[in-house]
Amino acid sequence: MASRSCFSVACAVAVMAFAILATASNAQPLDPHFYDKLCPAALPAIRKVVEEAVAVEPRMGASLLRLHFHDCFVNGCDGSILLDDTPFFTGEKNAAPNVNSVRGFDVIDRIKDAVNAACRGNLVSCADVVAVAARDSVVALGGPSYDVLLGRRDARGASQGAANNSIPAPTFDLDRLVSNFASHGLTVQDLVVLSGGHTLGFSRCTNFRDRLYKETATLDASLAAQLRGPCPLAGGDDNLAPLDPTPARFDGGYYGSLLRSRGLLHSDQQLFAGGLGPTDALVRFYGANPEAFRRDFREAMVRMGGLSPLTGSSGEIRANCRKVNY
Repeated sequence: MASRSCFSVACAVAVMAFAILATASNAQPLDPHFYDKLCPAALPAIRKVVEEAVAVEPRMGASLLRLHFHDCFVNGCDGSILLDDTPFFTGEKNAAPNVNSVRGFDVIDRIKDAVNAACRGNLVSCADVVAVAARDSVVALGGPSYDVLLGRRDARGASQGAANNSIPAPTFDLDRLVSNFASHGLTVQDLVVLSGGHTLGFSRCTNFRDRLYKETATLDASLAAQLRGPCPLAGGDDNLAPLDPTPARFDGGYYGSLLRSRGLLHSDQQLFAGGLGPTDALVRFYGANPEAFRRDFREAMVRMGGLSPLTGSSGEIRANCRKVNY
């Protein structure tokens, strides 16, 4: 297992992180009021479809939140994850972190249709739809609201290679997680807070099988016994287990699980090492202070949503989120 003394890693990449944030700040600024005059019906239209989808399937809220995360971590929050493959184009949907995993594309399609109808035209980018849908999903499941910065435009391309390399894997040790987040201009605290998004949703057996059968020293025995049925040594790759005890409610249960060695994913449990790791104090703090978690989650989501957006005349506003305009 890689060393947990990773503050030196965070320090080593600090210059790179500040450079990323500085570059983003030089672009046309995003604005939470971007659509106030352009199309005041846009955000209510998004919220309505999200609420309907989450009411039918609460898991969809976690899926839409994750969709935003996976979009932003690959060349910025530009809607590139939504593009379908074509005979002449390879998108990100079939990248290793996304294939048979990332979902909610049909809900985004419904939102886009509803927004275009409400706005009487193609005025709202798919990248903004994804960002607002993530916020509204969190709220629908009991989480905090926050102002989504708006005015993104959509990428005209995507990169499966970048998706394979930029999205942190559930097998990452803490030093790789810290380095990955820093490469996006995000801090160690952002890592711990945004990982708290795993208070919602489920994970597939294939993502936690190695932890279940190879990390018995750091996995609660009663949880392991529960998981072996739906996640055998062979088969059942797509069987699901909740990421925390209340997967349809936004709360601090995720951190409580880590404190009891009940983190489902290797990457999650890496955040708490029984008092020995550099992120342990943050896990303890958020486990004991749910309101602080809600506050800091809001702020971290805004920071993540500001990663390398396309603005001004860059990119386009797609009429169909699955394909570029022609």
